[in-house]
Amino acid sequence: MGSLNNKNRVFATHHSLCTRTHQIGALGLIVSTFFFTRIFDQSFNSCTYFSNDAKRSQDLFFVNNGGKISWPDRGYGLHLSLKIYVYDELEIDGLKELMYGRDRKISADSCVKGQWGTQVKIHRLLLQSRFRTRKKEEADLFFVPAYVKCVRMMGVLNDKEINQTYVKVLSQMPYFRLSGGRNHIFIFPSGAGAHLFRSWATYLNRSIILTPEGDRTDKRDTSAFNTWKDIIIPGNVDDGMTKYGATLVQPLPLSKRKYLANFLGRAQGKVGRLRLMELAKQFPDKECVPVILSDQAELPFQNVIDYTHISIKWPSMLIGPQLLEYLQSIPDEDIEGMIARGRQVRCLWVYAPETEPCSAMHGILWELQRKVRQFHQSTETFWLQNGSIVNRNLVQFHNWKPPMPLP
Repeated sequence: MGSLNNKNRVFATHHSLCTRTHQIGALGLIVSTFFFTRIFDQSFNSCTYFSNDAKRSQDLFFVNNGGKISWPDRGYGLHLSLKIYVYDELEIDGLKELMYGRDRKISADSCVKGQWGTQVKIHRLLLQSRFRTRKKEEADLFFVPAYVKCVRMMGVLNDKEINQTYVKVLSQMPYFRLSGGRNHIFIFPSGAGAHLFRSWATYLNRSIILTPEGDRTDKRDTSAFNTWKDIIIPGNVDDGMTKYGATLVQPLPLSKRKYLANFLGRAQGKVGRLRLMELAKQFPDKECVPVILSDQAELPFQNVIDYTHISIKWPSMLIGPQLLEYLQSIPDEDIEGMIARGRQVRCLWVYAPETEPCSAMHGILWELQRKVRQFHQSTETFWLQNGSIVNRNLVQFHNWKPPMPLP
């Protein structure tokens, strides 16, 4: 608080005589300062540029078939540096049931085929990853393994059992409660999405969900995918079609292809797919079209891939003869160009070990790194002046015992 006498204080102002010589000298100082600043600025910029470029060439570029794929510095960092804890099936009661069903009736090998295979492949790759940590206290992220889509489709757990088991599993994870689930990763590898866990909106609304389909959810009014926290991953492709060397399928040259388009999948009552079936009946020598027909689709790794160079997206409401006419009008050289550019990024659809310079797993790890936070808390966590984390009853974090109320 200031003194009342301050208002009576007199502030003196000092004036100095500024001659023409002083003015010229000051102007010279300003000019020289400007030029020296520009020189130093350019020098430091060039040094910084080459330094960053050297780092990027080692850590960010994946070189494949003459092309290179880079993750942007902003929000990702210059190199992969994260630690992921993978829950063991024996440490959490109920986790084995979400992986193998009741009485371990199914195996991981039986769940690794088809689109569901990502739930097994990502789990196996993380177990072998150099970014895996066995210390929970140093982990940036936590991976919860579950083959729940396979378990449900094989009939070894029903929807009610899956829901109850998930809740039981989550209640045994102190770090899930600590963060509100924000640093926990779950895979739901089908159109059903996280709806396989009926209570996902209550318990997983902050967690990171990996899914290949974010535009829709089978037989549900809303999708569980959130573009701001979740990650679109490539769907599973059979290993026999992606491993180096012999493959199950050798693509035909464009000039020898019999059909304009091909469709793999089921109609499932979807309007767009039913229109394709009707279109195929009108043109029996043609099947479907290899373009994106889902208006709301989100695609894997959109931060680094410009899909306009490798694909076509067509309005689903315009499926009809107009679409076929458009596809037939595309010059072969344009199609060949798109195929060639696609070869440069196709490695990002292969679930290969980290020893490969480019893979789907590399892309997923980069996207996961962007989700890492320095600090986590939830509605059920509090902290004191000494930095200790406590719950509502002021019990310190290391003394939290399961089952715990979930945030």
